[in-house]
Amino acid sequence: MNKRILIVEDDTSISNIIKMNLTIVGYETVQAHDGIEALETIRSGKFDLILLDVMIPRMDGFELMEKIRPLEIPVIFLTARESVFDKVSGLKLGADDYMVKPFEAIELLARIETVLRRYGKEESVISFHDIQVYLDKREVTVRGAVAELTPKEHDLLVALLKNKNIALSREQFIEKVWGGDFYGETRTVDMHIKSLRKKLGLQEHIKTIYKIGYRLED
Repeated sequence: MNKRILIVEDDTSISNIIKMNLTIVGYETVQAHDGIEALETIRSGKFDLILLDVMIPRMDGFELMEKIRPLEIPVIFLTARESVFDKVSGLKLGADDYMVKPFEAIELLARIETVLRRYGKEESVISFHDIQVYLDKREVTVRGAVAELTPKEHDLLVALLKNKNIALSREQFIEKVWGGDFYGETRTVDMHIKSLRKKLGLQEHIKTIYKIGYRLED
C-alpha cells in the first residue's frame, strides 16, 4: 500500500507542486490549506506523514502540532522562516525535520524517506514490472530469479526506483550512491547504468536525459 501523506500548505501553487512530485514517486497525498481543515482531515483519516507549513491561516503550524502530537504521526515542518528560534521551536514540539522554502523536490523526497525509515514506515520491498527489490536483504529478483548485482549497481537501482519519473544528474547519482567523498569521474555512472540495463532488461525504462543524466520510467 502506498504511503499516505498530508500536505498542509496555504499557497495553492506550492501545495500542488509538492503533490505532483510526491504522486510521481508513488505517494498518496491529501491537501489541506489551513490549520482547522488540517486538524479535521487528520482526525478523520490515517496518515503516515504530515508536511506542515508554519504560517497557515486559522491555526498556525505550531498550534496544530501541539494538538496532533499525541497521535505520533511523523511531521516535517515547511516554512519560509529561517530563524534558529523557529527551527528549535518546531523540533521541540516534536517535529521530525524542518525545511526552509524554497527547496528542491529531490531534497524533500530524501527527507521524507529518512523520516519514514526512522518510523519503520518505509517499504521493505520495491516492485517495478517483473523486478522486486528486497531492501532488508539487499536482494533483487527478476521474475523470481535472483539477479547478480554489485553493491553499487544495487544502490543505483534503488536510487532510480525511489526517484521514478524524476531526472537525476550524474552528480546526484554520485552523491546518493558513491557519497560526497568520491573523486572519480561521473562516467562511472554511465558504466553502471549500462550494466543495469543489460542485467535487468531495463533498456526501454532507464532513459538517458540529454546533458543531464538518467530517469526511470514505466
